[in-house]
Amino acid sequence: MTPPRALLPILIASLPLGGCDALRLGIVDHAGPVAAAQWHLYLIVAAVLVFVAGPVLVLVPLMAWHYRLSNKGDAYRPDWGFSWPLEILVWVPPIGIVIGLAFLLWNTTHALDPYRPIASAEPPLEVQAVALDWKWLFIYPGEGVASVNRLVIPVGRPVHLSLTSGTVMQSLLIPQLAGQVYAMGGMRTQLYLAASRQGVFRGENTQYNGRGFQDQKVAVIATDASRYARWLAEIRATTPVLDGTALARLTRRSVETRPLAFSRVPPHLFDRVMSVTRTKEGQ
Repeated sequence: MTPPRALLPILIASLPLGGCDALRLGIVDHAGPVAAAQWHLYLIVAAVLVFVAGPVLVLVPLMAWHYRLSNKGDAYRPDWGFSWPLEILVWVPPIGIVIGLAFLLWNTTHALDPYRPIASAEPPLEVQAVALDWKWLFIYPGEGVASVNRLVIPVGRPVHLSLTSGTVMQSLLIPQLAGQVYAMGGMRTQLYLAASRQGVFRGENTQYNGRGFQDQKVAVIATDASRYARWLAEIRATTPVLDGTALARLTRRSVETRPLAFSRVPPHLFDRVMSVTRTKEGQ
């Protein structure tokens, strides 16, 4: 066989492996209480769907086989028109499934509300996320620092994200930690999340916003409290100030190939971005 033909079986055999990142980086490999609760809900809904689809998948071929043209010995009942057992089977299970799912989704929708604080003995870490083209700016107002395309959080401590957009509508998704929340110009949205173990988790913008959309990724680094404190100290000692020049460069439409950090942030920057964007949209 020629080399391309020899590689064909290998390529076909490797196709099922193409979705492995979805398992490794997605909600299946959850690393926080919010994502774990979402995965639990998915499992319940999947089990219900199997219960609904299973009888259909089994009975359709059985009915086709039973009523095949060659089955001449089956009883012929042209006047048959009603059966209580069949009516109960058709109506009662679907009604029960709908009622059960209604109660389940009502409770879990409120429990997984992104605006709902996560119960913890520690106060949440306040982080402000500003969506830009094509990057994410994370401001730590309590610490006075900021980072671009990198969100560092301590393990076990809730994080309260406030989100807005300095340009068009965008959406932040960190599947191993929390769900998807939109960031919109002139508005503030919220998201609570927490990491239950150390690691690096991928976040991304899921709302198409132009040429650099596919590169707008976030590295969410969950670490212990001591390493988080050292990271803050390193930023304050070694990185520049987020002044007007640096801010003007960030707001230009560009892709940052490496994470950035800033040792000091102008006061009320998040509110100023919201105000400016709201003014632009009103013109």
